Amino acid sequence: MRDFSHFVQLLDTTNSTNKKVLYLRGYFDRATDEDKITAIALLSGRRPKRSVPTAMLRKWAAEESEIPDWLFEDSYHVVGDLAETIALLLPPGKDTSDQKLFDWLIQLKELSTADDDQKRAFVTSAWKKLDKGGRFVFNKLITGGFRIGISQKLMVRALSAHTGIEENELAHRLMGKWSPFDTGFKELIYAEDEAAKRSRPYPFYLAYPLEDEKEASGPTQDWSAEFKWDGIRSQVIVRASELYIWSRGEELVTQSYPDLAFFTDILPDGTAIDGELVAWEDSRPLPFNRLQKRLNRKTTSAALIRKVPVAIVAYDLLEWNGKDIRGRPFQERRTLLKNLCEKSGHPQLIFSKEIEWEKWRELDDIRRNARNYNSEGIMLKKRDSVYKSGRRRGEWWKWKTDPMLADGVLLYAMRGKGRRTNLFTDYTFAAWDGDLLVPFAKAYSGLTDDEFRSVTSFVRRNTIERHGPVHVVKPQLVFEIAFEDIAPSSRHKSGLALRFPRMKRWRKDKPPEEATTLNELQALLKSRQ
Repeated sequence: MRDFSHFVQLLDTTNSTNKKVLYLRGYFDRATDEDKITAIALLSGRRPKRSVPTAMLRKWAAEESEIPDWLFEDSYHVVGDLAETIALLLPPGKDTSDQKLFDWLIQLKELSTADDDQKRAFVTSAWKKLDKGGRFVFNKLITGGFRIGISQKLMVRALSAHTGIEENELAHRLMGKWSPFDTGFKELIYAEDEAAKRSRPYPFYLAYPLEDEKEASGPTQDWSAEFKWDGIRSQVIVRASELYIWSRGEELVTQSYPDLAFFTDILPDGTAIDGELVAWEDSRPLPFNRLQKRLNRKTTSAALIRKVPVAIVAYDLLEWNGKDIRGRPFQERRTLLKNLCEKSGHPQLIFSKEIEWEKWRELDDIRRNARNYNSEGIMLKKRDSVYKSGRRRGEWWKWKTDPMLADGVLLYAMRGKGRRTNLFTDYTFAAWDGDLLVPFAKAYSGLTDDEFRSVTSFVRRNTIERHGPVHVVKPQLVFEIAFEDIAPSSRHKSGLALRFPRMKRWRKDKPPEEATTLNELQALLKSRQ
């Protein structure tokens, strides 16, 4: 733990990607195999589940620090991170623990079955024998929110430097369902586990948003265009007569979609398809909010399957006849994929057809009207591109349709987190329902730092009520809110839910009386149904 917390502290001293990789490689060079596999798990998103409620941690930390609860809470709102707040407020520790990172993780796993007194004894004992850096890491682990500023991509780069294994191979090995509690470092990185290999997906190739059309210029015949569907990016794999459906978040979701079990009958062994899992009915995609009813379910009823049928829209073919074909040109992979989908003839395996176009302006017009096809926009791919891993520029682009817009009145504000803890950056916006303002969206991105500072000054001068960290402000500021879609919602007071809302601009030219009305939002919803 001491070495790992030292590495975490080093990360805070630099913004240099190369230095971060160097520091992590140094940690791998020094660490035991058990700690290596633990660090890899943590940095690839395999975090331990929260074993102690944060309310308990806050209470215990305030008592150990001998400060009143209100002072702890005020400190938390200023710092913005619970793990760091606790580490800063506690009396100095003794740094007497020599336990490995792996051992700490084992104890945290076992803690979930302990009673409250046992949990408190363990937590407070840990705080006393760890220094500030060790406490910070421990608190991150116990709160289940372990994020420390180094991406999985950088972790793979450091691991490649440590092992001498190519990054693409390592990224592939780290995919799938594994745990540091039942998988060793050598087993994961060096050994050939046939069962794991059989189910393992490929790293996803992610497209960059196209914001400057010049980046995708050139002869139109060099580019393939298809619609971008709003679902769950997935890989569908059939090996040894077994079906595996993986989400982009590396979750095996096969059991949630028993209505796709027949894919073992229509796909030959040794097939891996990259595509979009979408709600689909009557030869067209359904809104994403319909698909949400089927997400994260351990069991799926026949009634729900009938209510929300799903399909796979196939984009790419990654494995064919048991061979990795990602290195072949995109056009060649697409031809194989088209033949495969047509041969299956099944309505739940849909080939993503190319858009017919000749000029860039013509394609732009299609993009602007993509919602008419229940699409989010267009995917552009170079016909000769190979299938890479991670997010890369130049050959794959997502060119989304223009967002929907509404003007909202700022109603509530909260402080941000991290470097924005001293600024009010989390906002709730309202629309008019007659003479009443009804909240309809929350947003925290889209403004410059100078604009956030200006709004913060306004909030401090114009707060009329406080409810914990929430400041109710005078309804005077108007902001243009951009969002991707709108859907009915019984969970929100407005009866509406916006998809990916963010602030597009501060409407200093518009008085609050001219902001969007609830009727206008409902009309927008009706146009989408």
